[in-house]
Amino acid sequence: MWGRASALRPPFRAAPGAGPKPGCRPEGLPHNNMARLSTHVLDTARGKPAAGVEVRVSILEGGSSRRLKAAITNSDGRTDEPLLSGDRLTVGVYELIFSVGAYFRSAGEKLSDPPFLDEVAIRFGLSDPEGNYHVPLLIAPHGYSTYRGS
Repeated sequence: MWGRASALRPPFRAAPGAGPKPGCRPEGLPHNNMARLSTHVLDTARGKPAAGVEVRVSILEGGSSRRLKAAITNSDGRTDEPLLSGDRLTVGVYELIFSVGAYFRSAGEKLSDPPFLDEVAIRFGLSDPEGNYHVPLLIAPHGYSTYRGS
């Protein structure tokens, strides 16, 4: 049915120059000029958000790391507030460490000793001090994936 209906309707094409200008948000959406770092953890083995995962964020400076914050994911797999936020974030190399082994043990998963994945560390560069960085993590007992989200 969907394929048939779409076949009867020509594809939508916006007029040249139409649409929001770069940097503008569509009407009705909140405008937030705050720079931030956030995450979202999804348990791909169970097909649901990963609640109760400890996330630690650090910045790497001169060969050592300095912990900035720790948080626990909520029932949606997100932290209750951004991991970092402000008018500007410090440009540099950051690391997020996710305690996935503890999460899987608490979910009743039988893990090897030591577990294949206990802590997942994601090291990334933050180059835009006014940018929004969203770093999702998709986890399973024997694998994970990440990307720069929006």
